[in-house]
Amino acid sequence: MKIRVFPMVGIIAILISTATAIPGIATFYTQYVPSACYGNQSQGVMVAAASDTFWNGGAACGKYYSVRCTREHNVTVKIVDHCPDCSSTIDLSREAFAKIAKPMAGIVIDIDYHQ
Repeated sequence: MKIRVFPMVGIIAILISTATAIPGIATFYTQYVPSACYGNQSQGVMVAAASDTFWNGGAACGKYYSVRCTREHNVTVKIVDHCPDCSSTIDLSREAFAKIAKPMAGIVIDIDYHQ
């Protein structure tokens, strides 16, 4: 009985995760400067800047988001900056962008994301 419960929990978690994904657009940046999240730019390369869409007065700082290219892979990034007036939903580091799409393909891709 216990063996059957664990797979069901996993399936339910995947369904909830997929159901709560929000469509958006991702871009990438290459200049790493002091950030709006208390200068917290030295968090490695899997980082991103939040657009006004979910910046929420800085409440997004330090939160992790799973970002999935609607055609390919996903990456988890930490929000370390604000991207006011961004044309995209989330501005990924070039390294994070490369995990889900080829930077040579362009700087804008369609994504799904969730916290």
